[in-house]
Amino acid sequence: MHYKNDTITIREFTSEEFPLFSTLFENENVTRYLPYKTPEEYKEMFDKALADYETEPFSRWGIFNTKNNDFVGMCLARVFLDHPEQLEIGYTLGEDYWGKGLGTEVCKALVDYCSSLNHQKDIVAVTDLDNIGSQKVLLKSGFSRIENLVREDRELAYFILQKG
Repeated sequence: MHYKNDTITIREFTSEEFPLFSTLFENENVTRYLPYKTPEEYKEMFDKALADYETEPFSRWGIFNTKNNDFVGMCLARVFLDHPEQLEIGYTLGEDYWGKGLGTEVCKALVDYCSSLNHQKDIVAVTDLDNIGSQKVLLKSGFSRIENLVREDRELAYFILQKG
């Protein structure tokens, strides 16, 4: 995936950018609503993203500030593990970039990308029940909240993109 406008650029990570990727997850405010992962798990996640670029349309990508190339965060599109007939999108932004409308821009770019693949699958997203900011972004981006998604260890707010 490659997306660029005046504000953000979404592109593949390079192998040298793992420090940027891992630094994102060192901020407790950023990870508050994410499942706990060890530094090793983040490295595995990053390495898988790089490998996915070669083999499939889904992965994790870096989000950068178009004006100064500053690292903004990470986004993803993938087959939804809980419901493989759906595609999941998600993003994580660095705290300096919260509240600037970037989440909405990233959501739109991810939805456009998934739609361009003509998968005919519903596009969904999940958030922590307490992550009100991300829930507002999803609602603003055309998603509707449906029943909560229940996993073994937690319950998540579950959103589906309204078609049409």
